[in-house]
Amino acid sequence: MDQTPPEQRSILQIIFISPAESRLRAGWRLLLQSLLLGILFAILGLIADLGLGLLSNITYAVFLLLGALITSLAVTISVYLSRRFLDRRSFTSLGLHVDSQALLDLLFGIALTGLMMAIIFLSLWALDWLQIESFAWQVESWANIATSILAMLVFFSFVSWQEELLIRGYWLQNLSSGLSTSLGVLLSSAVFALAHWFNPNLDWLGLLGIFLAGLFLAYGYLRTRQLWLPIGLHLGWNFFEGTLFGFPVSGQYQYQLIRQTVTGPDLITGGAFGPEAGLILLPVMLFGTAGIYWYTRARHSTPDNLPDTA
Repeated sequence: MDQTPPEQRSILQIIFISPAESRLRAGWRLLLQSLLLGILFAILGLIADLGLGLLSNITYAVFLLLGALITSLAVTISVYLSRRFLDRRSFTSLGLHVDSQALLDLLFGIALTGLMMAIIFLSLWALDWLQIESFAWQVESWANIATSILAMLVFFSFVSWQEELLIRGYWLQNLSSGLSTSLGVLLSSAVFALAHWFNPNLDWLGLLGIFLAGLFLAYGYLRTRQLWLPIGLHLGWNFFEGTLFGFPVSGQYQYQLIRQTVTGPDLITGGAFGPEAGLILLPVMLFGTAGIYWYTRARHSTPDNLPDTA
């Protein structure tokens, strides 16, 4: 702890050093972590480009997985080093304690969002706003289907890990410690939405939908103070939305078991961006939020605000 009386702190200490303990303020820690992430991403990306230059006929699936692996490595290393040497906290204190409850949280998150996506799919189908064109097993071998499903499961696992570790892990928790939990949730969800800025077919409704998804995922963290539930929610959402039910995942099409076309009004269905950009997201998100509350109802209540240890 920083024992320097407030009146004896220099201007530089006030600007850079936390008043609660001898470490950088949260804003500077976030800035340095972001710079480190950019440097690592550039280095790992260059190494990958050099490696790909030695290969020929690389498949799209391998390219996709390699990109996800590079991003996950950059995020994990930057967060680990920042948590250890800037925050002066353990990596597991971000909410990565491994036990049987962690597995239950992960599986419940996957199951809940699978149910949410099933509700969206069946609702649009019942309204005749969704037409099923074909199924993967009608045009592909079972071996190819199994390989594709495994590849997408691995890909979305990388995506959910890196985004939850970064946004609900490092960013939410540092913003909360420097400001308040409420502001931390709002600002980290805004960062989460802006991170999808370059996704295809993004409009203001899509941006709002991703922001609401950020709030939803943050709620999973706040109810457990662990990252396993939001990781499961994120993984299940992407996998069931894209791979199983055939919707675009935030504007991006990946491998689909059900090949379908959505013809209903974009305002409700989300159109080419996917359900995140449609009003159908709202009741389903409320259902999911209630599911999280029910699942975590027996756990200890958590404070509204974390202590200010910026």
